Amino acid sequence: MFTLAEVASLNDIQPTYRILKPWWDVFMDYLAVVMLMVAIFAGTMQLTKDQVVCLPVLQSTINSKAQPSTSGKADFTTVETTTGQGEEASMRTVSFGSAPTVTPDVPLSRATSPQYQPTESSQEVKKEQKDSSGRKTNLDFQQYVFINQMCYHLALPWYSKYFPYLVLIHTIILIVSSNFWFKYPKTCSKIEHFVSILGKCFESPWTTKALSETACEDSEENKQRLTGAQSLPKYVSTSSDEGSPSASTPMITKSGFKFSADKPMIEVPSVTILDKKDGEQAKALFEKVRKFRAHVEDSDLIYKLYVVQTIIKTVKFIFILCYTANFVNTISFEHICNPKVEHLIGYTQFECTHNMAYMLKKLLISYISLICVYGFICLYTLFWLFRIPLKEYSFEKVREESSFSDIPDVKNDFAFLLHMVDQYDQLYSKRFGVFLSEVSENKLREISLNHEWTFEKLRQHVSRNAQDKQELHLFMLSGVPDAVFDLTDLDVLKLELIPEAKIPAKISQMTNLQELHLCHCPAKVEQTAFSFLRDHLRCLYVKFTDVAEIPAWVYLLKNLRELYLIGNLNSENNKMIGLESLRELRHLKILHVKSNLTKIPPNITDVAPHLTKLVIHNDGTKLVVLNSLKKMMNVAELELQNCELERIPHAIFSLSNLQELDLKSNSIRTIEEIISFQHLKRLTCLKLWHNKIVNIPSSITHVKNLESLYLSNNKLESLPAAVFSLQKLRCLDVSYNSIAVIPVEISLLQNLQHFHITGNKVDVLPKQLFKCVKLRTLSLGQNCITSIPDKVGQLLQLTHLELKGNCLDRLPATLGQCQLLRKSGLVVEDHLFDTLPLEVKEVLNQDTSIPFANGI
Repeated sequence: MFTLAEVASLNDIQPTYRILKPWWDVFMDYLAVVMLMVAIFAGTMQLTKDQVVCLPVLQSTINSKAQPSTSGKADFTTVETTTGQGEEASMRTVSFGSAPTVTPDVPLSRATSPQYQPTESSQEVKKEQKDSSGRKTNLDFQQYVFINQMCYHLALPWYSKYFPYLVLIHTIILIVSSNFWFKYPKTCSKIEHFVSILGKCFESPWTTKALSETACEDSEENKQRLTGAQSLPKYVSTSSDEGSPSASTPMITKSGFKFSADKPMIEVPSVTILDKKDGEQAKALFEKVRKFRAHVEDSDLIYKLYVVQTIIKTVKFIFILCYTANFVNTISFEHICNPKVEHLIGYTQFECTHNMAYMLKKLLISYISLICVYGFICLYTLFWLFRIPLKEYSFEKVREESSFSDIPDVKNDFAFLLHMVDQYDQLYSKRFGVFLSEVSENKLREISLNHEWTFEKLRQHVSRNAQDKQELHLFMLSGVPDAVFDLTDLDVLKLELIPEAKIPAKISQMTNLQELHLCHCPAKVEQTAFSFLRDHLRCLYVKFTDVAEIPAWVYLLKNLRELYLIGNLNSENNKMIGLESLRELRHLKILHVKSNLTKIPPNITDVAPHLTKLVIHNDGTKLVVLNSLKKMMNVAELELQNCELERIPHAIFSLSNLQELDLKSNSIRTIEEIISFQHLKRLTCLKLWHNKIVNIPSSITHVKNLESLYLSNNKLESLPAAVFSLQKLRCLDVSYNSIAVIPVEISLLQNLQHFHITGNKVDVLPKQLFKCVKLRTLSLGQNCITSIPDKVGQLLQLTHLELKGNCLDRLPATLGQCQLLRKSGLVVEDHLFDTLPLEVKEVLNQDTSIPFANGI
């Protein structure tokens, strides 16, 4: 027989699963253990002591019962007399009281004679009768053993023999039914994962800190409400309330740990210190909870399996109770046995006793009592399962008691598991809810971020940019560290890939801040911070993937001078850009849009009266509609790059104040419309580089005020003389074309300071080139030039000379006459530099304190 421990092991579960065992499951487990004890105790008793003792029922006894004595007072009754022929009767059967005995026979005459007196022999007979204690059956021991075993199987009811085994089997089925949801693979994995996460959430230091800070904030708010304490001073804008954000503007509102515009956040001292390791573990827990929720909320398998196993236990209880109650009265101490083995024993009927009858009956009654209790608990479980919707779980109470008002309600198996946990301890769900709150997660990120990015570390990341301004670039952080706003001397702040960026009121301390970059960073601002940015911010870069990422408060910065929008603004979303709000940008001077526009949004005209520079960089999308340009009368600089333009747009010719036009990287093949530029009296710079222009029309002479002409990376084969009639031209760039000859008319350009003809097919340099004595930059690289005239020494202002990539074998010694030329500005092969005389090389190697500026 197996032990109780071996059977009870079926009821074992992992200790961590106890949080999913409500009181009724625990109670039923104990009842199952008691039923196991009953089964094993009954089985042990049956194996060791169970037996049946049988005695034959004599035929004479049956006859005597059939013919009872007529004289109830007689001590002796004659039943039968047996005589032989010619002999006296030798034996007779008598009844002594109710027990018949066999006595020696006496002569009949003596027994019936009234004069018969007891003799010595009759006294001996009486003595013998008195000492007799039963009736002899003439059965030996083996026959008794045989008949006992026969009657054990024939006379005893089957339930008396198999009661322990039935109890054991039923109990095992109930145990398996109770814990099947912990063993079934598809539910076991989810339960194990849930218990693991729940335990870590319960023990996490972040849970304690979050709930403690909630309590502190509640007490702080109550104290402030009672004492009427004044809030912290906030930045006071010098402007009117005009331009303040509307209700739809994404300002930070008071929700959870968010901020209020009129009531700045009160600094609450930390109750506990969260080190870096605990912070990383808490962040990992947030991610695990998020993934587990997405996985478990999709199904309700755990709930259904628990309901099914509860129904099975209930049906099992009803079944056991129905058939077991009928067998209580069948268990009896006495039994009549008719084995039909008279040919072996000599008797037909036996009376047997079952020594375990009373014990089994008591155990059966106890078992029925346990089953009844078990069944009532099953019925209560079913009532609980269907009384409330267990596939929905609300954290409303937790939201009311804490500051985490964004804890979402859950459903399906996730909800059911939390309901089960509540039966164990509701504190588990409360602490677990902290890890479902985005506010809590953001707060954790903020604490971890501030712990990692201290003021000293941020100061080390501050650098000087090309404009000699102090710049700080933060990339892929979980938020903006608080210490950033203590860098009061910062000029430029770049925030990139920070999805949860928040700008608090402390930014008002950064009085030098004038430039802000938001790269994929839809930052939210407090009201006080917005007021500061509205009055102080001058330059703003916004890089985005979708137009919805552009913060609405951007269009309300009325003192903004420069706005750069970089992202997807296709024609379907043009109306969503919110450009109608640009009319609030009353001081906007520069608007830079890098996108995929097919037309210039008409709402740009809202800033037309004060806009001086418009830049549109497309990604290759063809810009078709440009009529809005006609209204940009004050634009001085216009750039339309990579817009797939095939001709110069006619709308440009209406921009009377235009000074610089850049049509880089388009598909312009002809510029015959250039004659219309004569109406643009202020146009001084024309950039037509990176196009497909084949020739320059002679009408270019009408653009008399042109000072810079960029025609590099085109398909020019020659330079017309008309180009050299532009007397004010200071910069001419025709690099990377197919020009073979530099016209001698170049000497007419007496104001020319920068001449670039790199990457062409020039083989001879005309001497007239060196009459342009104001040249500072001369780029002649990657041509076919074989020699440099000595007259290069006439270029006294030359600071940059590029000769690399030609067919030269020496350099003229007259390079030493170029007083401002130094080796750093001379781009040639090393072996060519070595051909110069030693004194020339010494001159070129000298340092100069004269600042270099190429004017490009």
